[in-house]
Amino acid sequence: MVYKPRFIDRLFPANCLLCGAAASDGLDACEGCISDLPLNSPACPGCAMPVTAGALCGHCLQDPPLVSSTFCAFRYAYPVRELLLRFKNGDLAAGRMLSELMARQMDAKADVPPAGWTLVPVPLASRRTGERGFNQAERIARVLGGRLGLPVEPRVVRRVRSSPDQKSLSAAERRRNLAQAFTARPCPGRRLILVDDILTTGATTRALAQSLLDAGAAELRLWCVARAV
Repeated sequence: MVYKPRFIDRLFPANCLLCGAAASDGLDACEGCISDLPLNSPACPGCAMPVTAGALCGHCLQDPPLVSSTFCAFRYAYPVRELLLRFKNGDLAAGRMLSELMARQMDAKADVPPAGWTLVPVPLASRRTGERGFNQAERIARVLGGRLGLPVEPRVVRRVRSSPDQKSLSAAERRRNLAQAFTARPCPGRRLILVDDILTTGATTRALAQSLLDAGAAELRLWCVARAV
């Protein structure tokens, strides 16, 4: 896939969101800062945890994930961490830049699935969406869908139960916290790619994937901007 700078970028060249230098190649980032981003490779194809070789880690061998594969473009470290925090606080340019870099990385690795797959952003609770004004996962999915030629369907699944903040919870506590938090529309035989910003313990993914499999989905994948390690 060939990426061309947008016409508006040629008229008004952008500056790097990280260092302020002239941006390059239609992105809000310079080549130096792009090369410094913490790529998450090699990684376990099941949970995207960094590993020495691209094979399933011991945890995934013992407890196989419900998704057939997981791709996280970056590690959740500087400066990706700071850009994602800016994104959640309303800096949409930061989210768009990371999403476009993620799409390019996937394209370079030939990791884009063939036609027949649909992007499904991980839904937020309505209260949190109202507070933030947008769902960051849907914004990421829209960029990826446009760049990679894949449809985006945010209404395949919805969050029906809000849950407390999960930052301080263990993996087991997160799973209990998210039990029956999602409901999915019937999707028999469909191949769906879940899209989110950060993958931490995988509890949200497991709860969401279970609801989609129960609704008839044939296969699921997971794409995230960053992997917490």
